[in-house]
Amino acid sequence: MRVARPVVLNPAQRRTLEQHSRARSLPARLVERARIVLRAADGLQDRQIAEELNITPEKAARWRTRFLDGGIPALQKDAPRPGRTRTITDTKVKRVIDMTTQDKPDNATHWSTRTMAAAAGLSETSVRRIWHAHGLKPHLVRTFKISQDPHFAEKLEAIVALYLNPPEHAIVLCADEKSQIQALDRTQPGLPLKKGRCGTMTHDYKRNGTATLFAALNTLDGTVISMCDDRHRHQEWLQFLRVINDVTPAGKQLHLIVDNYATHKHPKVRRWLARHPRFHVHFTPTSSSWLNMVERFFRDLTQNGLRRGVFRDVEELIMTIGAYIDKHNDKPKPFIWTAKAADILEKVKRARTSLDNRHSA
Repeated sequence: MRVARPVVLNPAQRRTLEQHSRARSLPARLVERARIVLRAADGLQDRQIAEELNITPEKAARWRTRFLDGGIPALQKDAPRPGRTRTITDTKVKRVIDMTTQDKPDNATHWSTRTMAAAAGLSETSVRRIWHAHGLKPHLVRTFKISQDPHFAEKLEAIVALYLNPPEHAIVLCADEKSQIQALDRTQPGLPLKKGRCGTMTHDYKRNGTATLFAALNTLDGTVISMCDDRHRHQEWLQFLRVINDVTPAGKQLHLIVDNYATHKHPKVRRWLARHPRFHVHFTPTSSSWLNMVERFFRDLTQNGLRRGVFRDVEELIMTIGAYIDKHNDKPKPFIWTAKAADILEKVKRARTSLDNRHSA
């Protein structure tokens, strides 16, 4: 007669198993397994444990072995099972991935789960599972543009240095204009939010004019200097520079980060800057407005203050913008720049390499 492996418990293990064997809130399977191990520790064989607990000898032997191999943690979960045999081979998976990334359907710009399922001879669920496992999302697309500025690296390093290590006794301002902000009024009043229904607004609208917001974001404390006008020529930009000059401390050097809009480089603007040497202008590389931190503030303004707004005239639009900025300045919160110039340059380098490979192919 074969003798089962003996079970020896230390005091801590016995105390834990006894608690489990008497517990009312634990799963029944865990209580049963604790009782099996306790009876095995008392010297009973698997057949005797099976008769006492009304289970099969194989079950008693299984949990005796699991405990001896893995201790109490081995009793708390079942061993992994092999599951159903795969019906989709690696070859089929590779074919779906290759078709998704390299081909397009005959009558569409991108694949859907249904069109891919029909082309690959699989179910829609299988295609969705393969895409999810490999991080493929054919229905999504993101826009990008790589700057062709020959001085991209120098400009990038200069601006990131202002963000990460601003000069002492100076103010760093990210300045730009948000032009063509439309004062849109809806053709009918919207319905309010209520239980079971989101707020509604008509799809059509009335145009009541446009306004331009000039804004300069202080990178240190997050405050915004602003001015609204109906146009965005060099005359209005000069007026905004005068506003900045008036509201900032006279003894501070001002570093302005701006984009390459022609208004910012107008000869009259250059002459005005030459007469005000405390202004130091840093231009972002071409096609790199994302480097200007004020664009992040414009995004918040659009998302939170303008997109769902209803404006009967331009004056109401300007008042709304002013109220939003005043509220922001009451409790300003600066945006924290964390990306290093070297990391950005490496990413741009990889993007250019990929783009060159696409062109050569």
